[in-house]
Amino acid sequence: MSSDHDVPTRSLEAAVEAEVSRQLAAFKSEISGTLDGLRDGTVGHRCALIVFSGDLDKALAAFVLATGAAAAGMEVSMFFTFWGLSVLKKPGARAGKKNLKESMFRLMTPASSLGLGTSQMNFFGMGAAMLRSMMKEKHIASLEELMDVARELGVKMMACTMSMDAMGVTGDELVGGLEYGGVAAYMADASQARVTLFI
Repeated sequence: MSSDHDVPTRSLEAAVEAEVSRQLAAFKSEISGTLDGLRDGTVGHRCALIVFSGDLDKALAAFVLATGAAAAGMEVSMFFTFWGLSVLKKPGARAGKKNLKESMFRLMTPASSLGLGTSQMNFFGMGAAMLRSMMKEKHIASLEELMDVARELGVKMMACTMSMDAMGVTGDELVGGLEYGGVAAYMADASQARVTLFI
């Protein structure tokens, strides 16, 4: 048996419960927004590399670092720009239609990763040949093998479209499995990366 004063008490309890629920919902919404903002500003377990160099030894270093980071569980992206595009050129790829300057540029740059010289002591390609030979003798993975390992580990390789346009390089001249993008695409990766490297 309930008394008359129980009715206002129940109404008051319901009103308090509704107000608490309303305030909690507002607080949860505010906290959620704050956490989303913090997540957006926090770097991830990622590594972003710019490969600017077209030198064999520097390309090797880039892929050793990239595969090492990927093997350690990091999400890795490699952005190939300017001379670094030579690393991605497909051996024996047809040049397609090029103007005079683009054709001359093609003749003056390596045709593929197999034609890369070393940054020091190249001596018209002899340095690169010696480095490759010494690596093979010591059972060290070649650049091309490291590139395959990088693909298997899910390393994202992106060719710079602005550099491609400037240097007259087409997608048909590059190896498969690439992504294409410009500085905005690289910056999106780099802004979320714990490690950024320029090689």
